[in-house]
Amino acid sequence: MKRLLFGLLVFLTVAQSRALAAGSDQSASEAAIGKMVAGYVEAFNKHDAQALANYWSPDAIYIDRVTGEEVSGRDEIAQRFTALFKDQPDSKMTVNTESIRFVSPNVAVEQGTSVETIGKNEPEEVPYTAVYVRRDEQWLLDRVTDQAKEEVPSHYEQLKVLEWMVGSWVDKDDDDNATIETVCNWTKNRNFLTRSYTVIVGDEIELSGMQIIGWDPEAKIFRSWTFDSDGGFAEATWENKKDRWYVRNHGILADGRKATMTNIIKKIDDNSFSWQTIERTAGGEILPNIDEVVIVRE
Repeated sequence: MKRLLFGLLVFLTVAQSRALAAGSDQSASEAAIGKMVAGYVEAFNKHDAQALANYWSPDAIYIDRVTGEEVSGRDEIAQRFTALFKDQPDSKMTVNTESIRFVSPNVAVEQGTSVETIGKNEPEEVPYTAVYVRRDEQWLLDRVTDQAKEEVPSHYEQLKVLEWMVGSWVDKDDDDNATIETVCNWTKNRNFLTRSYTVIVGDEIELSGMQIIGWDPEAKIFRSWTFDSDGGFAEATWENKKDRWYVRNHGILADGRKATMTNIIKKIDDNSFSWQTIERTAGGEILPNIDEVVIVRE
């Protein structure tokens, strides 16, 4: 029994020693891979295509996330980076390693996110999976797959005809001592335009509101939604005829009456446009038109 217990004790001691050695080796490998990633990023930001290729194994494979094309071998990878840097001379990259998992002592899988920036463009985050192999005590990239992010749909192609409206505008009426200030901006992804307006009479704000302009992909028309500080709101469709936009509004006033009106907008130049309101009704009563005014960029 004593010999059996002694043998078991020796076995457990050896197993524990092996486990500690394996853990120590894995920590060293993680540190080596982390150092390699840092060097890879540095080579990328220096636009050194050959130095980047040297971080890959001789028969490595890179899968392009856009085309799905496989690029294999150091020579092709170096050529791909050379072309990339020629096309994007101001590209930069940072990398965030999220996890490293060891499949075997000589194979590791890294999950991470790269942040790529081209000039003044908005940075693009790209999740990736990288497989490393250890050869001659050196960790090398063997396969990298970028995970394409789901494309966010944009209606900019339709809305860009109204891009001239972006900016700050003012309409002053000296007779009534009134000023209307309007600010127009894009939302993220340029799927909507927002227009905030303020009506100032004397030194006081008489009315303010917000308008959202977007593209209806089902009906294939422009729509807008307007809300004012009195509690009124309206929905409108936009139609372009002979260089004029006809904005036909149907809404509810703060007191509950139904209201309609058509705004006619015409761009004069990059710094001015005209505005006229016709076909005005409130609670079924016909109201007079509002004469055309010229609004200028502030």
